[in-house]
Amino acid sequence: MLHDPFFLIVAATAVILVGLAKGGLSGLGALGTPLLALAVAPVQAAAILLPILIVQDAVSVWAFRRSWDGWIIGWMLPGALAGILCGWAFAELLPTNAVMAMLGAITAGFGLWRLWIERGGRIVAASRSPGWVGSLFGVGMGFASQIAHAGGPPFQMWVAPRKLPHERFVGTGAILFAIVNWAKVPAYLALGAFDGATLRTSAALLPLAIASTLAGVWVIRRMSPQRFYIVVYLLMVLLGGKLVWEGIG
Repeated sequence: MLHDPFFLIVAATAVILVGLAKGGLSGLGALGTPLLALAVAPVQAAAILLPILIVQDAVSVWAFRRSWDGWIIGWMLPGALAGILCGWAFAELLPTNAVMAMLGAITAGFGLWRLWIERGGRIVAASRSPGWVGSLFGVGMGFASQIAHAGGPPFQMWVAPRKLPHERFVGTGAILFAIVNWAKVPAYLALGAFDGATLRTSAALLPLAIASTLAGVWVIRRMSPQRFYIVVYLLMVLLGGKLVWEGIG
């Protein structure tokens, strides 16, 4: 793989997008696996990205270690772990493309709705939905993350309307996804996805992964809180459209 120019271009682009997402531009990360799957089999693409995601998580957690919301993590994490188990147990039985297309439609619709109600700088009251609702979104987060590293949209749909300070939003997601990605490792080991070629490819891409994550952190820390959430909703619309396209295709 490392001697294939097409693979290297696609892999570098996927790693940069995921790194920017880990740095705080939430939503871009779910594009990584579908993009890399243009060059290798989808399962292998996910396996290549998982070690990279774990390293990027460490960079992101370190960068935002003082900005996170324990209440949100406490409610979403149990659901996310349950979602991982569901994704592992039922991945071969469920029509994955249909699931991702449905997730994409919901994500795009939610992003458009938030852009509409917050248009022109309108002030919208922060959501105060109860914690058990977050657990349900956590299940979706874990499931989508297990089957396609696409757990960002369910997280965004519950957490973004709560209007956290933008660095706390990013830090909360960083800790949650760091735990979730480690929790996926046993399933990938059981599937035999981590062969020597896969791990060597992941290792070769790590410097770019770290640099792109730090670039995302740099951008987020210079972005105004008001603009941050507009960017999040725009990325949700674009990502949702991409997931629908991939699912239908």
